[in-house]
Amino acid sequence: MRERIKLYNKSSFTTAELAKRTAGVALLATVFLMAAAKRKSPSSDISLAIVNGVVWTADSTNPWAEAVAISGDRVVAVGSTSEIRDRVSPQTRVIDAKGEMVAPGFIDSHVHFLAGGLNLASVQLRDARTPADFIARIKEFAATVPAGTWITGGDWDHQNWGGELPKRSWIDSVTPNNPVWINRLDGHMALANTAALRAADVPMSAGYVAGGTITRDGSGQLTGIFKDNAQALIDKAVPDPAPEMLDRALDAAMTYANERGVTSVDHMGTWADLGVFERAHRAGALRTRIYASVPLSTWAQLRDTVAARGRGDSWLRIGGLKGFVDGSLGSHTAAMMQPFTDASSDTGLLVNTPEDLYSWTSNADKSGLHVIVHAIGDRAIDLQLNIFERVARENGARDRRFRIEHAQHIAPADVSRFGQLGVIPSMQPYHAIDDGRWAEKVIGHERAKTTYAFRS
Repeated sequence: MRERIKLYNKSSFTTAELAKRTAGVALLATVFLMAAAKRKSPSSDISLAIVNGVVWTADSTNPWAEAVAISGDRVVAVGSTSEIRDRVSPQTRVIDAKGEMVAPGFIDSHVHFLAGGLNLASVQLRDARTPADFIARIKEFAATVPAGTWITGGDWDHQNWGGELPKRSWIDSVTPNNPVWINRLDGHMALANTAALRAADVPMSAGYVAGGTITRDGSGQLTGIFKDNAQALIDKAVPDPAPEMLDRALDAAMTYANERGVTSVDHMGTWADLGVFERAHRAGALRTRIYASVPLSTWAQLRDTVAARGRGDSWLRIGGLKGFVDGSLGSHTAAMMQPFTDASSDTGLLVNTPEDLYSWTSNADKSGLHVIVHAIGDRAIDLQLNIFERVARENGARDRRFRIEHAQHIAPADVSRFGQLGVIPSMQPYHAIDDGRWAEKVIGHERAKTTYAFRS
């Protein structure tokens, strides 16, 4: 996020960084600068004024105001309604907020924007409370799409009905004509029906996958659940969405975000995703500012791309690389130092080897790129902190802003290391009311003490 912060080091702000809604939780990485927007601007330059509002400035010495003046795409003044009205011209558009709250736009620092947009148009399983409800929703949705259409998305949560993982046998009878490949809400495991297994040519004898898990029932048969790297066995068979569908997904995601006051996002994705964003940018269709990260293993391609054309502009920027150490707690694939409390022989898994993680991180850092790495379990967090420490020592001091995404279950000895090493714990408060509902059951009371350590 280094580049984005530079954009806001002036005494004005982009219009897109204002939002009238405050619903949703996001990181306000630059919101505190809004109150600095006090410089004078000729009244003829004021294109938009918002008056009679309750304006949160995020300035602790002067936290509230009534009105905002905007020139083009910049906030140029924050003050009382009378002060702002004195500066408007006949050409100024004036919005009466009628006592409603006005706040700078929120920044969500970790999204999968296109997947979220596509999922908005797919079967909705996040709040399915029972296996019967889960099955019924899939049956109902399958009846609305042509035979042969892949049913994806879903965002189900097996903890809603007590923790039993869904099985392909639950849904085979209601989806005989459609391959189904629906993911858990964390994206670290997914359920395939028999039609999907057949389409992906996955044999019932499918074996070990490094950095992943294929689950089987008591008789040794595939249940349809694939975790982390094992998901690639099915992913390879899922057809890519058509460009127009990806454009629609982006539009749906931007609408969803903007309606909730989110005006900027850090997207964790692929080069193909970046292509979709670039197409929208060329068409003037972006309504959300995007910092688009690509896979850490592709650091050389990003290095060459930045050298050839720079890092982008205030609407679409590149320079970030997203990697993975482990999976997730909900999938029992978070890498832990000690076994899970509810699975005494299981300590999770590493999605990538320590050697690869070090090599990618070191080379990316030498290239001046921004390294962002997912680590949830205490073993994974400790491993990546060690790599960050080593790379910083070897490559020398600079403003690198290493990030560990999620940083959920931290070993007590590692809590203080974030500050000491200057590593950003990019944490999502939503997890405290998601995984947090059952985390203690999975990792026990003692490890739960340093879980979700937002204000440690």
